[in-house]
Amino acid sequence: MLSKVIPSKRTQNIEYAIRDIVVEAEKRKERGGDLIYLNIGDPVLFDFRTPSHLIEATYKAMLEHHTGYSASEGVDVAVQAIKEDAIKKGIEPYEVLITTGASEAIDFALSSLVNNGENVLVPSPGYPLYNALLARLIGEARPYKLDEEKNWEPDLDHMASQIDDKTRAIVVINPNNPTGAVYTEETLRGIVELARKHNLVVLCDEIYEKLILNGQPHISLASLDKELPVVTFNGLSKCYLAPGFRIGWAVVSGAPELVEDYTEAMRKLARARLCASHPKQFAIPAALNGAQGHIQDAIDKLRRRRDLTVERLNAIPGISCQVPNGAFYAFPKIEVDCNDKEWVKSLIRETGVVVVHGSGFGSLPETPHFRLVFLPPEDVLNEAYDRIEKFMKQYS
Repeated sequence: MLSKVIPSKRTQNIEYAIRDIVVEAEKRKERGGDLIYLNIGDPVLFDFRTPSHLIEATYKAMLEHHTGYSASEGVDVAVQAIKEDAIKKGIEPYEVLITTGASEAIDFALSSLVNNGENVLVPSPGYPLYNALLARLIGEARPYKLDEEKNWEPDLDHMASQIDDKTRAIVVINPNNPTGAVYTEETLRGIVELARKHNLVVLCDEIYEKLILNGQPHISLASLDKELPVVTFNGLSKCYLAPGFRIGWAVVSGAPELVEDYTEAMRKLARARLCASHPKQFAIPAALNGAQGHIQDAIDKLRRRRDLTVERLNAIPGISCQVPNGAFYAFPKIEVDCNDKEWVKSLIRETGVVVVHGSGFGSLPETPHFRLVFLPPEDVLNEAYDRIEKFMKQYS
């Protein structure tokens, strides 16, 4: 007799709140209710469009029959464009790996580094993919605090207290998802100092690096120390408005004798999965070396929508919101006694406004929060905030 298939233990603790919350939204939809989606960071769902020169470069590559497998690390012209871009930011690249989205690059970096029982410091709040991947690896995602009172800058003292002899790396997300914080050079140098002191790798997620909303310069951490092992993640999904292309990359930097074996482990994983999408890799040089006008257009839209978001949310009794300086997320605090996941479920059921509970982005802070994207046009955002305001009056 056939028996039930039992899933592996490594999947038991994997959660991804950004997508998981959609289950609650589908229930309202089945009942005939409308929905305002503020949960997914996909600009193309709204009034942002992938630049035409990226699409044209991909189409041209297909017409030129770049439809077989590419080199596992990526096509030469794309790798070279990434290296040149890294050098402009002050990074000295040792290796570039082109991947199926930045998510695969993150997977390669963690899988090549972390053994069972070892830990990696992750920002809390922070992007939940790191926690999910570490759960699969049976490693520990050890949270370090971001200080809400200091505009969500990392708490370096708390970060230091979380390091032990099983720590392998520090994850830095800058600009941060979900808070929109953009870190200062002082903070980044403090992280470099800790990594050097404890012989750690730094994994830098810079996927929103060009979407800075207050004119503050973005500093790549890898540019601050040429010897320290750093893996910098980036891609086409956010700044180049092409999330569906699923094209990302990892730039490995640091002293060659320190990173060569680690880099070869990542290459092994790249070879095992063959390659990223061959024709879409040709969008990389088109993006990095081509017209950049869409970025300022996006920033102008996002700045207006950010300002509207902060103004509207801070005017709602029971909600407060720090000003996000990068990306397109806000991470408001719910200043009433509640479980933020249950609060979000109630908000979706009663108003149709789909946001994500703050606890889905890590165990810290302990106070309730939620994340929303301010990508939609102002009229849609105003309608969402009207509904949240009405909900809070009833909830209180």
